Amino acid sequence: MLAGAAVLLVAGTLTATANEKVTFGTNWLAEPEHGGYYQAIADGTYAACGLDVTIMQGGPQVSGRPMLLAGKIDFYMGGNLLSAFDAVQQGIPMRVVAADFQKDPQVIMSHPGEGLDKWEDLKNADQYIMGDEGAQTFFQWMVTDLGFDAAKRVPYTFNPAPFIANKKSIQQGYVTSEPFAVQKQGGFTPNQFLLADNGWDTYATTIEVMQDTIDKRPEVVQCFVDGSAKGWYKYLYGDNKAANDMIKKDNPDMTDEQIAFSIEQLKKFGIVDSGDSEKLGIGTMNEARIQSFYDKMVKAKVAQPGLDIKKAYTLAFINKGVGLELKK
Repeated sequence: MLAGAAVLLVAGTLTATANEKVTFGTNWLAEPEHGGYYQAIADGTYAACGLDVTIMQGGPQVSGRPMLLAGKIDFYMGGNLLSAFDAVQQGIPMRVVAADFQKDPQVIMSHPGEGLDKWEDLKNADQYIMGDEGAQTFFQWMVTDLGFDAAKRVPYTFNPAPFIANKKSIQQGYVTSEPFAVQKQGGFTPNQFLLADNGWDTYATTIEVMQDTIDKRPEVVQCFVDGSAKGWYKYLYGDNKAANDMIKKDNPDMTDEQIAFSIEQLKKFGIVDSGDSEKLGIGTMNEARIQSFYDKMVKAKVAQPGLDIKKAYTLAFINKGVGLELKK
């Protein structure tokens, strides 16, 4: 019995120390919007449940999703649910296992005091400054459901100068980024209208995984989902210095001022933690909301009708309240 206990003790020690190596691909350069994942590495949260996680940064020259499909990375950060619907359409066995942003950070900005101070006023702007991806997705919904004029759209080149110069224009952006740039360059705080608060009900910053990984390594998926949720709680409500140091190391262009602004906006607008997550935990999803967003996208001719969207996601790893005790 003693010998058997010794063998078990050694085996347990080996399991605890030899964590499985996995790679998580993000969809952009390191930034506070990825803070929970960096936090879970920095404070040992992933390691505590058996994973040695490496973050592979995204960026303009990086295509992370093909690497997920090819098995080069284990997890990928999706932007919103559209990519998951597209995977179903193409017959790709990929699933969303968690949504770490309850709200898409996409925002529409306007100049204060120019007759564009309410959401319903925005369609009256002289010009809509929208990027190509936005023009093909959420702007189609804005045109179809909300009556925006497609002819007023002009390209967004990720330079706020045209918006700053034209007081009767509106511009897309991330609530954690573009308003900061406008404040710095334009000297004023723009009105900020979060699409998520006005009907754009997709989940965002999703965790995408191949079905094969779910089937063969469910404990790895559970550890990553749980570790990410805990990481986000600690990043938002605890000591996030080590995570921010990692972010700045990976992306030297990131400043402390930008990081502080982004975290403040994440909290203020309830991007990560609001609604269902307050009871079910960060990462939560539900079928009714996913169906609602899919129906909107079909109506706007952004998604193909007739898809079996239950193939796009699984709720098996979430909605368990993991990490709620860490919220301060």
